[in-house]
Parts: sequence; structure tokens; C-alpha cells
Amino acid sequence: MKQWKRVQRPAEVAEHRLLEAILNGPFAINSTLPGERDLAAQIGVTRPTLREALQRLARDGWLDIQHGKPTRVRDYWQEGNMGVLSVLAQRPAQQTPDFVAHLLEIRILLAPTYTRQAMERASSEIARLLANYTDIEDSPPAFASADWELHHLLTLRAANPIFCLLLNSFQSLYQVMGERYFATPESRNRSRVFYAELLACAQSDACNQAETLTRKVMEDSLALWKNSTRP
Repeated sequence: MKQWKRVQRPAEVAEHRLLEAILNGPFAINSTLPGERDLAAQIGVTRPTLREALQRLARDGWLDIQHGKPTRVRDYWQEGNMGVLSVLAQRPAQQTPDFVAHLLEIRILLAPTYTRQAMERASSEIARLLANYTDIEDSPPAFASADWELHHLLTLRAANPIFCLLLNSFQSLYQVMGERYFATPESRNRSRVFYAELLACAQSDACNQAETLTRKVMEDSLALWKNSTRP
């Protein structure tokens, strides 16, 4: 069947243009947007289309819309939500190394738990995946893809489905930053050891050991990232 090219709706175009203006100027945090007529003309859309885009951005935590008041750009770091985080993660080129470090700190808190839960529910499936990891091509893209596949499977098989939703929000960022992380032989070798040790845990149903191992490796990953981005 022929695959039709997806065409962006006018409201999506308006939303994208507003986001670019918020992230790159001229609509800075805590600034107010122009009136509807002027803003619609600047963006090149109709006023009804603009209103739809504004409502979507307000829903996702970018804008504060109150009747009778100018629309304000929220301090999205303080007032935002998962919608903001997902958008930021889809723009890896605009993120600083500190942003990735913050995400790695969160992964230290989450990955050990979802690894243990996944091991308790699907150790054989995890072992089958990891059995193929001895032959990963020695390149950053290959390791980034393999690491994503592993953590995606772990979150899929974890008892708590929120883990997978969270990880999926960072898929674009994961590959780009993963390639930067795996650029050094040290990081690739460390992950090879981790995959082998995690395979042993899966083969022996050592769920608690897998949790401890994952926490240690996530901590090591953060340290390696900080070292690699240090001036």
C-alpha cells in the first residue's frame, strides 16, 4: 500500500514556530506574547489556528493563558511538565551536557528498579537479547542502538508501565547523546562488561543482584559522561 507523506496541520506549524521563538527568542521566559492579531500575522496563520496552537502549548506547560490578561511564557523549568521535557529531549542539538547529566542522574534512580522488575517477570527474554551483545559492532551508533534496545525491553517488561512512557519520551535524545557517550573505547568496554554481567544475572534469575549491578553501572556512566564533557 502506498505510504502517504504526512502533512502538518496549520496549528502544528504555528505550534512549532512558537516553540522555536520561546526556545531561541524572541519570546523569553516570563515575557508576554503580542496580541492575537499581531501574533497571528507574525506567524502567518489565522487567529483561530493561532488559538488552537496557544491552547496546546498552554496544556503542555509552555504558556500561561488567563482571560483578560496577556499570555505569558512560563518559566518552563519551574512550571513545566512532561510535555516540556519531551520537547526538550527531541531537540538534542540545543541541549547542554548538563541537561544530559541531569537525565543520567534520574536514570540512576529509575533503572535499577525497572531492571529488577523486568528480571522478575522476563529473565529468559532478557537473557536471549543479551546473548547477542557479544557481537555488537565496535562503533558509537551500534552501541547507542543496542543500549536503547536493552533499556526499552527492560522498561517494557517492568511491572510499572510508567517506566516505558518515560523512556520513550527521550528516544531522539538517547541515540544522539548515546553516540557521544560511546565515542570512547572506555565507555564501550565498560558497557560490554555490564552486558555480560547482566546476562549472568538473567541466566541465574539473580534479580536483586541485577538491581545492584545496574545502579553501580549507571553511577559509573554519569561519571564517564561528566569526564568526557569536562573542559
